[in-house]
Amino acid sequence: MTPTRADTDLADRGADRVRWIRSRMPLLAAAREAFAADRPFAGHRIGMSLHLEPKTAVLLETLAAGGAELVATGNHGSTQDDVVAFLRGLGMTVFGARDDTMQQHHANVAAVLDAEPDILLDNGADLAAGAISRGGDALERLVGGTEETTSGGDRLRGELAGRVPFPVIVINDSLLKAIGENKHAVGQSVVESFMRLTNLMVPGRRFVVAGYGWCGRGVAHYLRQLGGKVAVVEVDELKAFEAALDGFRVGGTEALNGEFARWGEVFITATGHADILTPAFFEVVADGAVLANCGHFPWEIDVAALKAGASGVERLDDAIERVDLPDGRHVVLLADGRMMNLAGREPKGNSLEAMDLGFLLQSLSLERVARDPGSLRDGAQPVPDEIDREIARRMLAAMGADR
Repeated sequence: MTPTRADTDLADRGADRVRWIRSRMPLLAAAREAFAADRPFAGHRIGMSLHLEPKTAVLLETLAAGGAELVATGNHGSTQDDVVAFLRGLGMTVFGARDDTMQQHHANVAAVLDAEPDILLDNGADLAAGAISRGGDALERLVGGTEETTSGGDRLRGELAGRVPFPVIVINDSLLKAIGENKHAVGQSVVESFMRLTNLMVPGRRFVVAGYGWCGRGVAHYLRQLGGKVAVVEVDELKAFEAALDGFRVGGTEALNGEFARWGEVFITATGHADILTPAFFEVVADGAVLANCGHFPWEIDVAALKAGASGVERLDDAIERVDLPDGRHVVLLADGRMMNLAGREPKGNSLEAMDLGFLLQSLSLERVARDPGSLRDGAQPVPDEIDREIARRMLAAMGADR
């Protein structure tokens, strides 16, 4: 198909955005130069399912420099069309669009697997689950892969446990990623996204953060640093203990569906698990409360139940809906319950520096899979310690931390 003027304009816009991002990712720049010389991915086809935004484009350029053939799709609701157009202009096979339905997203994932990759770069274990479901050649050709998220790691160790006959390095198991990307980058980007999407004030506002893993920690701390009043919902006793010592109000599910529901003005889920905000919560939540999610899957807020029990739903902006409840209360839903920091007209996601670090973890982990899969065991496993420590040294040098 011959590109139209609109296609060219879209690709040019994507190129402009990627140019700035690329200029601020020195760790990937060094990896790209090394990969171009060593070609560790020559002869490999990498199938990817990961948010398609400008920082991801720089990761794909880096892998392509190392000889990889890439077949990619994004995650549901976060694909940026100008980035897709830019990557297609580089000759990459990329599926997906911003307004894809969930059904189309699943078709995109299937199309990536149809291309017969031998390495997977996964986000949420969609590709791994699809390959396992197919079995046969789809599994036999896989030498290994990586998984970006907590949610995907949970799937690999839960529903897919014992069924993954190839090594998968779970990037989110890295302490380096937990500190640099999850706590600080997600914390910053979620709070920035709340302000960008709603234009509401943080200081003095009452926030409830569900989950005190690394992402929840970051969200809670950044909100408080900007003057927000913050309560934390956590069912794990040790994490709840940590949140209490960090100075937050702390409660469990009973508090979420009781006193916290009536106290909070903004509720942000960051657990990675399904059914956190449910009908029991909707029945008592304060009038006018804002509901948002920053977990990978759009299942933490039971949006279907919320809308099924509504007396009316009105879209106020591209990422804001007012949901009227039968008793006269209403709530405001952000991004239809999807990942809020990749929503809206100008989504930014995590900071450039954090993703430079995170995507170097991806790059070097994929290099290990391509070069030496025999050094890895089958199934989910953490980033090798020597990779973590090497990247920490590079990041400290890039930050000028000794100055």
